[in-house]
Amino acid sequence: MTTKGTDLLIREAREGDLSALIALFAADGLGGHGDTNDLAAYDDYLSAFRTIQSSPDQTLYVAELSGEVAGTFQTMITTSLTGRGSSSMIIEAVQTRSDLRGQGIGAAMINFCIAEAKGRGVRLVQLTSNALRKDAHRFYERLGFRPSHLGFKMALK
Repeated sequence: MTTKGTDLLIREAREGDLSALIALFAADGLGGHGDTNDLAAYDDYLSAFRTIQSSPDQTLYVAELSGEVAGTFQTMITTSLTGRGSSSMIIEAVQTRSDLRGQGIGAAMINFCIAEAKGRGVRLVQLTSNALRKDAHRFYERLGFRPSHLGFKMALK
């Protein structure tokens, strides 16, 4: 896959990518997820990575540019009785390194998800975005997503 004249590789994340992924999430001040580069938290990330990796319905990806992690996203396939038992793809944790934004990496990652979903016969691709991320909302709408539902959350920890 190519973006603006450079080779962009989208592949499944490996354990060796974990430090770069943690740094991506820790650099996101708006997300409010409490991500940190503190080494004391590494085992939490490693445990989550291994849970995702062992799930047949979840995949964590990286976008690699010139051998470095430039972005990441996760997909989950869910099947419900609604829609006559159809499956949906949920795209989660989309991040592009701040110094590489505007180069087509995010669009390449989302288009990869859409192609994967079509290839798997998925009925619907959906994602959520923090209400404060107005630029991200415009980005997703440019790619063909439409706001359709109101989401609710309840923090338990």
